[in-house]
Amino acid sequence: MADLKSTFLKVYSVLKSELLEDPAFEWTDDSRQWVERMLDYNVPGGKLNRGLSVIDSYKLLKEGKELTEEEIFLASSLGWCIEWLQAYFLVLDDIMDNSHTRRGQPCWFRLPKVGLIAANDGIILRNHIPRILRKHFRNKPYYVDLLDLFNEVEFQTASGQMIDLITTIEGEKDLSKYTLSLHRRIVQYKTAYYSFYLSVACALLMSGEQLDNHIDVKNILVDMGIYFQVQDDYLDCFGDPETIGKIGTDIEDFKCSWLVVKALELCNEEQKKALHENYGKPDLANVAKVKALYKELDLQGVFAEYESKSYEKLVTSIEAHPSKAVQAVLKSFLGKIYKRQK
Repeated sequence: MADLKSTFLKVYSVLKSELLEDPAFEWTDDSRQWVERMLDYNVPGGKLNRGLSVIDSYKLLKEGKELTEEEIFLASSLGWCIEWLQAYFLVLDDIMDNSHTRRGQPCWFRLPKVGLIAANDGIILRNHIPRILRKHFRNKPYYVDLLDLFNEVEFQTASGQMIDLITTIEGEKDLSKYTLSLHRRIVQYKTAYYSFYLSVACALLMSGEQLDNHIDVKNILVDMGIYFQVQDDYLDCFGDPETIGKIGTDIEDFKCSWLVVKALELCNEEQKKALHENYGKPDLANVAKVKALYKELDLQGVFAEYESKSYEKLVTSIEAHPSKAVQAVLKSFLGKIYKRQK
């Protein structure tokens, strides 16, 4: 795995150099330096799971055949396109949420020289994707499908972000809007398509597959993405901050979290009143009351049951798939997230 990651990071350096020499623009030392610093700060800093998953998935689809240097480079490039997409979303997300830190460092827009230039940097990050695709995939039979895929997933993600933002408008805090179906819609569009489906879709296209023939794979990956987000919502409240690397703030932030949705389903009138009075307040005393209510309703037990039921359902769907190679891809994804602690 370590050598896969170092190969992957080498491809980042190649792509970055190419972008900094893009002939469509007349570069100056200042502009080149700015973009390089912006890329290094925002693109390679995460866990890189989404990007590495393209290579993993492609390997499994090739059923043990040794990959050529070119195949590794192309799969890595598509992986980096997903990481670029992620960076673009996060840079703009942090501005919208007025966040302070991201991946253990200040958000890009918080740096003294950056500020709202970060909005344009987000646009540049987004525009790097078609530049990379054009340079390396132009002559591939699946080039148009790749462009289409990235455009569609970007649209779905931005639309998911929109539902999330308009649901939590300040001054219109209304817990009664929070239902399981709203939670599912937000997560499906905002997270599942780009975090789960996109990597596998890239690998399928590289393998010469038509995405229209794999709607079942898309549906399974979307369900996996929803399961992943429910885990995230759970860990935000009950996870160990040391392990997950951040202190959860979903309660203070009035998030449409799976936990609050379940609590609303399970609570009596008195508990509902307490939730309405304490949810979305920044004060630690309010947060503590919400957490106490979650414990009272045994949401840890409710989650454990959800986790095992979801796992069984996913395994059943995966094993119904006719292709053993596709099954292997889906099982490797599920294996990475089942019962995770971070």
